[in-house]
Amino acid sequence: MSSSPSAPQPSLVRASGSMAVASLVSRLTGFVRQLALAAALGLSVLNDSYTVANTLPNIVYELLLGGVLSSVMVPLLVRAQSEDRDGGEAYTQKLLTVSAVVLVLATVLAIVTAPLLTWLYLGGESHSAANPQLATAFAVLLLPEIVFYGLGALFGAILNTRGVFAPFAWAPVLNNVVMLGVLGIYLLMPGEINLNPISLNDPKVLVLGLGTTLGIAVQALVLVPWMRKAGFRWRPRWGWDRRLLEAGGLYVWVIGYVLIGQAGYIVTTRVAAPFAGSVSTYANAWLLLQVPYGVLGVSLLTALLPRMSRSAASGRLDEVVKDLSLGSRYSTLTLLPVTVLITLFGTSIGVALFSLGRTSEAGASRLGATLAVSAFGLLPYALSMLQLRVFYAMKDARTPTVIQLVMVLVKIPMLLACPALLPPGDVVLGLAVANSASFVIGAVLGQLWLRHRLGPLDSSALAVTFGKTAVASTFGGLAGAGLVLWIRDPLAGQVGTVAQAWIVLGAGAVTALVVTVAAMRVVRLTELDPVWRRLARR
Repeated sequence: MSSSPSAPQPSLVRASGSMAVASLVSRLTGFVRQLALAAALGLSVLNDSYTVANTLPNIVYELLLGGVLSSVMVPLLVRAQSEDRDGGEAYTQKLLTVSAVVLVLATVLAIVTAPLLTWLYLGGESHSAANPQLATAFAVLLLPEIVFYGLGALFGAILNTRGVFAPFAWAPVLNNVVMLGVLGIYLLMPGEINLNPISLNDPKVLVLGLGTTLGIAVQALVLVPWMRKAGFRWRPRWGWDRRLLEAGGLYVWVIGYVLIGQAGYIVTTRVAAPFAGSVSTYANAWLLLQVPYGVLGVSLLTALLPRMSRSAASGRLDEVVKDLSLGSRYSTLTLLPVTVLITLFGTSIGVALFSLGRTSEAGASRLGATLAVSAFGLLPYALSMLQLRVFYAMKDARTPTVIQLVMVLVKIPMLLACPALLPPGDVVLGLAVANSASFVIGAVLGQLWLRHRLGPLDSSALAVTFGKTAVASTFGGLAGAGLVLWIRDPLAGQVGTVAQAWIVLGAGAVTALVVTVAAMRVVRLTELDPVWRRLARR
């Protein structure tokens, strides 16, 4: 057996650091895209309809931006690279070929059943403030994204197993640039989308729908030259490999995982749909919440997964536990302070960023409030995604699906209770809280399950890191909130609401961040020792 043809593996810090930069640029440009979309469409029926339609292809890529598909494939490809004489080349070719055929068939089926899919999410005309016919028209144009989302995830998995991380992290930037161009063209076109009757041939519908799909296609296809540079050329390769059954078995559980998650999202949109703007408000708040996770969490997980997969493949479960502990502690260290900031300044974030174009200040404020009340789910979400990778590294796709089922079964009653317990304007806030609460349940359940499988998980080190980070973040949050309370009244009579939100956000968040970092130094977080030493040398 030969060794893998991959390049030497970069260090965890270097790999995750380079991806963090790419993820930051990706999230920033994606955020600008969302702002442009909100400005062009408003938080309205039009945006709700587009959001639901664009959710359908995202089923394949639903869990952000991380790619459940790539998480399953990385362990399989790593094992093939270490076991096969050709470094896993033939197996990878066959796996890609079979996956491409499945993705094309799934896309054709989805397009044919587009009216049924939009009905599942929105119900009939009388039950929804969104427009099912418009959502269906968008869906027909957006569902081809499924092929490119799936291929992009597979291309990224191949690159990651060869120690090449940056292209997959930078590819979404091109998608965002394309989408910004599409929105610019959309805004320059005369007239509005005609809602009565809805026509698939409406020029503005075509530009928005096909333009969005073009961006995803570019995001996937730009990885092809990088695969060639890494030494892999994809040619359709037919033939049987018994390990394809293993991949198929894992993927069936992954499909179940995603579909169970979508069942929860269907209930969410069904509950939100009667309240105009609630679907897009929920979606934008969720995307905002994922920005810090995408920059800080995904980069770390992407670098950790090949390491954990190699450790699991060679039976070194102690190394898997070490990487799990490392990932958990660094996720806590980076995301807990962000949680405090979002909780305190979420409303200001919404008003400052979304009060533009067709989005009213009231709508932007509600979006910010939705973000603030759901912030407590950020760290549990990151931990549950890390646990997911550990299960997949051990070729166990069943357990994450069972955990997902428990989460959704707990979440659905909370979602259904929101309209009965909350006033109409606050229903979307309740939906966001229910979603975050399900991540808390999932993270706890995943930790207990992994402890049963792997033994002690160095939980004491995680508890110490959590406690120290919580203390530092609390001091920072109090300092930022105190400054805001001191300047808010003088500001009220001097500047407008949006300007006030920007000042509050800038002054409060910067103060909180500075004090938090200083407090981390005081409480002696050992995970930051390399940073302090490097700063001292400089």
